[in-house]
This record gives sequence, C-alpha cells and structure tokens, in this order.
Amino acid sequence: MNKNRGFTPLAVVLMLSGSLALTGCDDKQAQQGGQQMPAVGVVTVKTEPLQITTELPGRTSAYRIAEVRPQVSGIILKRNFKEGSDIEAGVSLYQIDPATYQAAYDSAKGDLAKAQAAANIAQLTVNRYQKLLGTQYISKQEYDQALADAQQANAAVTAAKAAVETARINLAYTKVTSPISGRIGKSNVTEGALVQNGQATALATVQQLDPIYVDVTQSSNDFLRLKQELANGTLKQENGKAKVSLITSDGIKFPQDGTLEFSDVTVDQTTGSITLRAIFPNPDHSLLPGMFVRARLEEGLNPNAILVPQQGVTRTPRGDATVLVVGADDKVETRPIVASQAIGDKWLVTEGLKAGDRVVISGLQKVRPGVQVKAQEVTADNNQQAASGAQPEQSKS
Repeated sequence: MNKNRGFTPLAVVLMLSGSLALTGCDDKQAQQGGQQMPAVGVVTVKTEPLQITTELPGRTSAYRIAEVRPQVSGIILKRNFKEGSDIEAGVSLYQIDPATYQAAYDSAKGDLAKAQAAANIAQLTVNRYQKLLGTQYISKQEYDQALADAQQANAAVTAAKAAVETARINLAYTKVTSPISGRIGKSNVTEGALVQNGQATALATVQQLDPIYVDVTQSSNDFLRLKQELANGTLKQENGKAKVSLITSDGIKFPQDGTLEFSDVTVDQTTGSITLRAIFPNPDHSLLPGMFVRARLEEGLNPNAILVPQQGVTRTPRGDATVLVVGADDKVETRPIVASQAIGDKWLVTEGLKAGDRVVISGLQKVRPGVQVKAQEVTADNNQQAASGAQPEQSKS
C-alpha cells in the first residue's frame, strides 16, 4: 500500500508534464496554421487612354527624282551648274551647240514667209475671179480652180508655221534645263561630249529633298490588326492620319514629325510585309535619300487600354500568356489573356482582363490556383521593389 501511495504523486507529475507539453505543441501548430495564408503583391486593373506606337525599320527616298536627258543631239558646249548644289526648276544645266538648230529655225521662218506670200496671191486671185463670176470673162471652172489653189496655199502656210514651231522647240532644247527644283548630283558628261536625243544614260539626276519620303515595312498581320482596330473603334486617329516620328541611324530623334501617306496594295511574297510610306518636312536637307532610319508610328489612341506589369505575365509551354487573378474570396485563379504589345515594362492586354481585376505581380511562386492568399496592393512607388524582390523568391524555389 505504501508503495502505491509513493508512486501516485510521481505519476501525477508526469501526467501533468505531458499534458503541458501537448498543449504547447498544439499552440505552436495553431500559430503555424495561422501563417499558412501567403502574402502576394497585386495591382488592380484599370483602363486608361494610351497612345499606341510601333517602331518600324525604314529607308529614306527622294520626294521627286528627275533624270536629265537631252532632247536633241549635239556637242555639249558648257555645263552651267556645280555638282551637289541646290537648283531651281527651269535653270539651265547644259548648253548644246545651237548652230545647226538656229539655221533650221531661220530656214523654217523663210519657208513660212514664202508660203504666206503665195497664199496672199492665191486669195487675191479668188477675189478677182469672184467679181467676174457670171460674166463671159471667166468660167465657173476657172473660179473653182482659183479657190482650190487658195485653200492649198493656206494649208502650206499652216504646215510652214508648224515647221517653224518645231525648229523653235529644237533650238530651245539646246539649252538643257532642270524640270524640278532640288539637289543635283554629279554630271555624267563634260564639255565636248556628243549626246544623243533619247539616250539611255542621264546627263545628271536632280532629287527633291524637301519634303522627303520614308518607306517602312510592316508585317501583313500587324497591318490587318491595325485596320481592324481602327474599324471597330478600338483605336482612334486624329484627322484620319497617323503621325510618325523618326530616329536616325545615330540614335537622334529627327526634329520634324511626319504623317503616313499611304500603304502598298500588295504583300511581298518573300517577307510577308507591306510597305508604308510617310512624308517628312526636310527644310535643312539633313535627311538624304537612301539613309536607314527607324520610324515610330502612332497607330492611334486607345481610350480604354489595360496595362499589366510584365512580371505578372507568364507563358505556357505553348506560348499562351496567363496571369494569376485574386478573386473576391481572395482565392487565386489562372486567367488566360491576350498580350498584344509591350509598352515599356508592361504588356498591353486586349483580352482576358477587365477593370477591377486584381493581378498577382509578386510572390507568384508561393501560390497556385485555388489557394487563398493575403493580397497586398502594389503602388507605383514600390512596384519596382516588387519586381526586383520577385527574382530572389524564384531562385529559392
């Protein structure tokens, strides 16, 4: 009996110790259970007006090009311009020897004078015969012959006048002038060279540089997308024309803005692209034909654009874009989206999201669909911190 009484207090102590230990474990597990809800950073989707731009490679080309060729044959007597200079339309560029053309012009004028004199005599004869018509001094046949001779003489005058005009034009062509204003290149002939009417080689080339064209290429898919968005009102253009800015090959923005003039009517079968042509003012002639540039095309204004930080968008093995969205019950769900274009460090989302949706942008590796989370709004000030903080978390997993 004494043995049992001595054992009972010890048993009680052990039982109490075990109970306290179990209670402590339960409290620790309860505390750990309260920390199982992961915290994630979210941004609330909103719509905002956004000017949509795209950057395309391009090349400059002259607004107008005139290849100067002789319209009469002869020897070049003089060149009247400095290579590489700016010239006005109508200025004399070359002088072809005019001697034979001057002689032909003078001869044609002489033939015209003779034809006019003959026509005058023929007309006087008709006038005299007309007064005698009906008398015994002249017959009807003689009058008709005189009238025909007068008409023939008048026709000869007309032909002589045409010959004079032809000779005058040929004489004028000995002075080779510029058909347009612009910058003239190098001369392909020198004084003393024999040139031929209609020859294949141009004497020189004049290019109008102000304004200047910029031809850019765009994929046919992007072109069709742009047309559809303009048609359904997703994008709106001011005055129906898209503005274009230019970046030169040295990375400097060209000071003048241009406008999109037209698009080609065919698709290049090799590249699947369409040529777009923009026009730019070029008063200083700082842009020259053939330069490679990059054109920033303002496609239009999207009044209800949705932008999502790029760190919140993931890709499936098939390349489809998805985001994690926190619902009203704070549970995460996967949402497929269409991310059409990168705008800085964000994606332009055209399908899959609406205003008010909460998109997870940090702590993505902590959660999976169906898990309840503690969503914390990420502001513009700490968005960069959230983006940089996401990388170490990914390395941990």
